[in-house]
Amino acid sequence: MTGKVYLVGAGPGDPKLITVYGLECIKNADVIAYDRLVNKELLKNARETAELVYCGKEPGRHGLIQEEIHELLVKEATNGKMVVRLKGGDPFVFGRGAEEAAVLKAANIPYEVVPGITAGIAAAAYAGIPVTHRDYATSFAIVTGHGRAEKGNDFLHWEALANGIDTIAFYMSVGNIRHIAGQLIAHGRDKNTSVAIIERGTTENQRTITSKLESIADRIEQEKVVNPALIIVGDVVDVREKIAWFEQMEETIR
Repeated sequence: MTGKVYLVGAGPGDPKLITVYGLECIKNADVIAYDRLVNKELLKNARETAELVYCGKEPGRHGLIQEEIHELLVKEATNGKMVVRLKGGDPFVFGRGAEEAAVLKAANIPYEVVPGITAGIAAAAYAGIPVTHRDYATSFAIVTGHGRAEKGNDFLHWEALANGIDTIAFYMSVGNIRHIAGQLIAHGRDKNTSVAIIERGTTENQRTITSKLESIADRIEQEKVVNPALIIVGDVVDVREKIAWFEQMEETIR
């Protein structure tokens, strides 16, 4: 009897931000294939007999490569197992969930997609930054910003981003921020646009740094920001001064 695969979004970091359905999947799984950014606290909800398989990818280091992950999902489901593919954030937001779903479909493996909260919204909210606001922003874009111009893999439509989107959330972009800021300014974005960097968003180690577009690259270097970190560009960053709540809550707890 063929099993089933659940492509589950684990949320942005805080284990409490997983969905009810996502947690049910973890509790019932025979096999859990999890990514690097998944909070390990979630794995404590797995059954004692569940097999936990690390699939994380890091710069220069890989758990399982993508093709091996595909093979694992198909193999375990073919053997009748209930498999959870646990991904940080949402499976379909820079998570390669669609590729895995396509492989499962081609192999006639039943599967479901269980959405998760993505960092572009959640980390910003924890930093007191609404990605949309009646007075500041009516459009919002989620962008992966690691494409390098010198390597010929910068495919972003910079003019549209600079002039047509009020709030931009850049994922995987800390190491490329100087190029990103330069491109936005070169294509018409005000150099004094506010920017926030949210490091380890929604976790107890969250840190938020704000600056202006023209100086954000220097600030990131000065503050030695590390991944995972999210960059928010837009006037909504200024709202943080009025409604930042996470830091105050942490101070109260201390």
